[in-house]
Amino acid sequence: MGGGAATNIFKAKMSDTPREALNWKLWYAVFTFGLMGAARGIDEGLISGTIQQISFIRRYGLDDPDKSADEIAQLTGNITAMVQIGCVGGALIAFLLCDRIGRVWAARELCTIWIVGIVIFLTADGNIGQVYAGRFIAGLGIGQTCVVAPTYLAEVAPRSIRGLCICMFSGSVYLGIMLAYFASWGSAKNIPNGDANQWIVPTTMHIMFAGIILILTIGVYESPRYFIKVGKVEKGRDVMSRIRKLPVEHPYVQTELLDIEDQLNREREATLGAGWFGTIKELFLIPANRYRIHIGILSQLLSQWSGANSVTIYAPEYFALLGIKGQNEKLFATCIFGVVKLVSSLACALFLVDFLGRKRALGCGITLQFVSMLYVAILLSAVPELGAGDAALSGAKKNAATGAIVFIYFSGAGWALGWNSIQYLINAEIFPLRVRALGSSLVMCFHFVNQYGNSKAVPLMLTMDSLKPQGTFWFFAVVTLLGLLWMWLFLPETAGRSLESMDALFSLPWHKIGRKGPLLAAETGGYAEAYHRGDLEKGPIELSQTARVEKVDER
Repeated sequence: MGGGAATNIFKAKMSDTPREALNWKLWYAVFTFGLMGAARGIDEGLISGTIQQISFIRRYGLDDPDKSADEIAQLTGNITAMVQIGCVGGALIAFLLCDRIGRVWAARELCTIWIVGIVIFLTADGNIGQVYAGRFIAGLGIGQTCVVAPTYLAEVAPRSIRGLCICMFSGSVYLGIMLAYFASWGSAKNIPNGDANQWIVPTTMHIMFAGIILILTIGVYESPRYFIKVGKVEKGRDVMSRIRKLPVEHPYVQTELLDIEDQLNREREATLGAGWFGTIKELFLIPANRYRIHIGILSQLLSQWSGANSVTIYAPEYFALLGIKGQNEKLFATCIFGVVKLVSSLACALFLVDFLGRKRALGCGITLQFVSMLYVAILLSAVPELGAGDAALSGAKKNAATGAIVFIYFSGAGWALGWNSIQYLINAEIFPLRVRALGSSLVMCFHFVNQYGNSKAVPLMLTMDSLKPQGTFWFFAVVTLLGLLWMWLFLPETAGRSLESMDALFSLPWHKIGRKGPLLAAETGGYAEAYHRGDLEKGPIELSQTARVEKVDER
């Protein structure tokens, strides 16, 4: 499909979305749940600066002369990665809470846990065990954000702007990172070295954001899809009408409600009401759902080990590696890196994921990231003394090192345009309603396991004789290239489809889903697609979705 065709399709879908559906209630909900992305961003941005602050280094023994370089790397990795360990547990329990108490109450609960963990961390006063405990508990709350927020955003967003709404979450990751970087830089510049406030003051950003989100949830409606899922159909209808600012009888609202109820009925018939165990069986035994799990897990594996996330966490170290000296200079370079990522993620949310489609946006991002990692790998291989920290470089080598810093910025832009947006978006929109929270939780659990492994491994990879910095960047470049190939072969385009119509796409033979799925399933889907194609009149709806899904099998 050419760019012009994609543009026309996007305009057509937007024209089919009633103006009333794009109202302040929707944007308020998107802002509230989108802001949860800042939870991860704040932690990743702050901890990279915290472990560089002299006061923190002295208080927690990161300069202990009795420790070897490997032991200090292990200690640093433990401190930075403890939130990721907590996030694994948070992602696991998120689906239980999402389905038991709802998306909105789950958001309030996770904000409370997040605040408690940070308070424990801030009051550790040199006790490394309390640091671990506080960051672990904070991770239990932060880990839930990656399930609760994208799930809610996918369920309340009109399909024409679903990518934009979910990408507000991934964009907020970089809002948090940028603010955290500037907070660390500002505290290092204005608070004397050796004063614990150098890292305590910036860390209070966690409490500020969690408190803001907690207050904002007071004015948010629960997901109508959640109400219908738990049997409160009339409540779900009423909330859908309020969020869309249209009467329940309006065809736009009716088609959404019919799709939701139709999918739930078919899923219940498939599992014969087997309850919670039936949901697990449904997720792993149905081929279409296994393909969804494959997409979720591979997108997390390939994105996490492409190197961009480690650059975010260890940005000051990477900039030092490429020749930037001085604490303030490193932190300022890190701040600019945060700005680049934020602008790129907003560009992806506003102009790419719904306008060009998920695959084109991801392809552009991965390509930019691959070129960047390849340049740094080649430079460090050609100038190994740069990776060893030798500042005595010739003019040409110094210019090449400056170019590498620019390419680090490009890698951040590529990550924000591609993997960082898509890993949340795809995960939130591909699973059926009955297994959405469970599927998202399992995928995000895998996400944090990989992030933890990455946080622990990278400091060691940079110092290993068999890898060193140059080998580490070659590894990142190869993984990024593999991600581009996997995307081209297996990832289907989901832009513009309703959540309930994804079944038609994933019911295709597995080898056709990634390359030919959108084309073969173009005329199939749910009631919403039929309405937008003009197959349905603005009256009683009598279209059989089953017949439409069967068309896919015939092809």
